[in-house]
Amino acid sequence: MTLLIDSYCAAWSDENAEKRRALLLPIWSEGATYTDPTVHAAGAEELLAHIAGVLAKHPGARILRTSDVDVHHGIARFAWKFVMPDGSSFPEGLDIAFLDSSQKRITRIIGFFGPLVRSSAS
Repeated sequence: MTLLIDSYCAAWSDENAEKRRALLLPIWSEGATYTDPTVHAAGAEELLAHIAGVLAKHPGARILRTSDVDVHHGIARFAWKFVMPDGSSFPEGLDIAFLDSSQKRITRIIGFFGPLVRSSAS
C-alpha cells in the first residue's frame, strides 16, 4: 500500500508530464475522482491537467508523504506536505484514498489542506 501511495505522490512531484502520466495511470482507476478544496477532477486526464497547473505555478515543488499509510476496509489515509525547492512548505494536508477491490488502484481521493483544528469542547 505504501508503494501505491508513494507512486501517487510521485505523480504530483515530477515536472515531466509523460513521467507523471506513467506514474499515475497504472494506479488510477477508470473514472476515479480527485477532490480537494480547490478542484474536483474526474478521470486521469482532468487530474493530470490539475497537477500540471499546480506545478506550473510552483516549479520544482513536490508532495512528500509525512505519515504512515493507514488502511482499513479498502480506504487509506495519509498525511503529506507540499515542499518548495528551497525547502519551505505550505500547510500540510491529509488525503483519504478509496481503493478498488484488489487494493491496487485508487478509485477516489479526497484531500484536505492544513491541520485539523482541535475542538474547544475537547
